[in-house]
Amino acid sequence: AARRARCGPGQRPMGRGVALPAGPDLRHFLRAAAAGQPGPSLELPPERGSTPGAPKVYLETYGCQMNVSDTEIAWAILQKNGYARTKELDEADVVLLVTCSVREKAEQAIWNRLQHLKVLKARRPQARAPLRIGILGCMAERLKEEILHREKLVDVVAGPDAYRDLPRLLAVAESGQQAANVLLSLDETYADILPVQTSAGGRTAFVSIMRGCDNMCSYCIVPFTRGRERSRPIASILQEVKMLSDQGVKEVTLLGQNVNSFRDLSEVQFQSVAAPGLSRGFSTVYKAKPGGLRFAHLLDQVSRIDPEMRIRFTSPHPKDFPDEASVLQLIQERHNICKQLHLPAQSGSTRVLEAMRRGYTREAYLELVHHVRDCIPGVSLSSDFIAGFCGETEEDHQQTVSLLREVRYNVGFLFAYSMRQKTRAHHRLQDDVPADVKKRRLEQLIATFREEAARANAALVGQAQLVLVEGPSKRSASELCGRNDGNIKVIFPDAELEDAAECGAPGRAQPGDYVMVKVTSASSQTLQGVPLCRTTLSRAAASH
Repeated sequence: AARRARCGPGQRPMGRGVALPAGPDLRHFLRAAAAGQPGPSLELPPERGSTPGAPKVYLETYGCQMNVSDTEIAWAILQKNGYARTKELDEADVVLLVTCSVREKAEQAIWNRLQHLKVLKARRPQARAPLRIGILGCMAERLKEEILHREKLVDVVAGPDAYRDLPRLLAVAESGQQAANVLLSLDETYADILPVQTSAGGRTAFVSIMRGCDNMCSYCIVPFTRGRERSRPIASILQEVKMLSDQGVKEVTLLGQNVNSFRDLSEVQFQSVAAPGLSRGFSTVYKAKPGGLRFAHLLDQVSRIDPEMRIRFTSPHPKDFPDEASVLQLIQERHNICKQLHLPAQSGSTRVLEAMRRGYTREAYLELVHHVRDCIPGVSLSSDFIAGFCGETEEDHQQTVSLLREVRYNVGFLFAYSMRQKTRAHHRLQDDVPADVKKRRLEQLIATFREEAARANAALVGQAQLVLVEGPSKRSASELCGRNDGNIKVIFPDAELEDAAECGAPGRAQPGDYVMVKVTSASSQTLQGVPLCRTTLSRAAASH
């Protein structure tokens, strides 16, 4: 279950590191549509195959789901400017790595990859144009000078807010010069760019709703690599989700570093709305921000687009849940909003949480967990934890172990602390927990998490779970794999199934189908079961 490091707290990793899965205003938009007028437009990449002679680009993604979304945005821009996509590295004229900078290991993976690309570049036949290599994303933002000067291997460096500039940067590189743009923006959200979806099977998709982060947690590099918070207009988000629904996508994850602080300021009439308050035990390093349409409004409108499309979101911040009863109420009421929440704790020690500048105490966090479980019975919870943060004592560590036991998460992402330059911790604190102690503490957290997740998942044995089929299981071609509402992997035999509507002939489930599965066994990461029938999201909700 090794996974690559994340781009920010709560982002589910996509590749290698120590993470463990257990796991526009719509009124304006619809008014325009009803009147036969064009709604807010998205920049659509042209429908085309590979143009003969078009330069071929190979894209490689490291890190979190936000980087997957950024890859799709970058490709949409390049496709519109005449580039063709290749999945074969040897065919590429341009190689772009979308990078992560949250941990040292994540950056080291890129430096190692560049050594391989150095050999590929040197062996390139003289009859072909020189191979151009680009570093995109957070590592580009953090290490521009080092990337450009280290062995002169990289031709293009583009930060997260500079993807529109990629065609120009690549044109400069074609002339033999290095090119870079790492300027951070206060307003870039790529709202007018329709990402070209790249997820396997095309049944799930990520939709970026905001960029950047203002929380300034002391350990986190994200505010320095992705800039300040800014939110997409709701109109553009809804149009993108509607388009995905029309394409047959069955699950959308709304993405942002801090989704529940979403604030759309594009509608003038909502700019004077009062800022929401924080509950007892929660605080923030910035002043409350008035105005704008909030996340609850967005979630409400997105969930109305397609009753057969699951809606998830990540990553929220615990401080923005208290008194936001409307969000929890929506999750409880809407059958297509998954009963799953990511509540990144980071530590179980109030003293460490204060050093991290998380804005809450252990007690306030636990009160939130109880409130969530009262509002959403059966909710699946996931979290992030950091082992060995600056000044963490053995007592602090044991408080984190006890939090894992008390909450009993279904999914967890656990990492040893990695000091990042520019962060408050780098300037104000000492990375004083030895590496071997970090390793031991991380291993204990992982073991505790697994024990409790196994118990949480075991409670599902004997129950029927609605599973969205993703495709064949990696372990056996005779089994299918999907995820339940709580985002836990479910594996079951690929067999002929009746349709619950009794209006179709028996058949095998396909990716994108909903299947009711009775759970027969469970581990900390996976549920096993037997399929009962094919069904729909709405029908399954009506029967419970």
